[in-house]
Amino acid sequence: MSPTSLIGGHVSVTGGLATGGLKYMAEIGAEMVQVFVTNPRGWALNDGKPAEDAKLAESGVDAFIHVPYLVNFGSPSPETLANSIAVVRHTLRRGVETGAKGVVVHTGSAVTQSRDDALRQVRETLLPLLEEIPDGGPDLLLEPMAGQGAMLCATVQDLEPYLAALDWHPRACVCLDTCHAFAAGHDLAAEGGVRETFDALHAIAPGRLKLIHANDSKDVCGAKKDRHENIGAGHIGARPFAELMRHPAVAGVPICIETPGKADKHREDIELLKKLRDED
Repeated sequence: MSPTSLIGGHVSVTGGLATGGLKYMAEIGAEMVQVFVTNPRGWALNDGKPAEDAKLAESGVDAFIHVPYLVNFGSPSPETLANSIAVVRHTLRRGVETGAKGVVVHTGSAVTQSRDDALRQVRETLLPLLEEIPDGGPDLLLEPMAGQGAMLCATVQDLEPYLAALDWHPRACVCLDTCHAFAAGHDLAAEGGVRETFDALHAIAPGRLKLIHANDSKDVCGAKKDRHENIGAGHIGARPFAELMRHPAVAGVPICIETPGKADKHREDIELLKKLRDED
């Protein structure tokens, strides 16, 4: 029997990383959590409170940390690049202190430079950070984007050159966002679409899928728009989420919602995903 995937969500940490985060986790019925440990829309580094970090580590909860949205290792801006390095290094350290399973980072954009130059830059900056991760520390989870602009990685196939640029480092793993994949052109709503997508992911990066962001999409497949919707209320629909939880590549991989709304909506989304998971 395949291992069961834990289902949870990105949680509010108002009241403390562990105190507030674990309270929100219980409120929405989550089995795992994802958190920010710094301002998601800024560069400021927050050392947090050691007691809160230790409490989260000692809770035994499967936790993941998402780095701020500004991080971009493909940016031609020296300032953005320096800040990205500092933020990810800081977040990986906090990942060790909190016992996090993984640190999620967007795969970034070339912006105005060539794709080849951007990937060389990814190699030069990310490889040293991967080498710094201690034994028992979190994996770095690369999250492909929706395909807008000069994004370096959107489709599952884009992961191959990206991981190759990192020498297939064993700590370079994957977080797949269903809304992003759908927006990039993977038609998860079509017959066989889920199987095709996850078969391709397994063929390219076997064993590297460590987290799924479960989000429906406000826009149609291939729209290249990153607009999340509640589970079953968008263009993907509920059925594909049941299918993906039965794909061998997803066995035991935690599933985290990042859907609109507050606790009541998040609880509904998690309850629906649990129902789909537990159906015979």
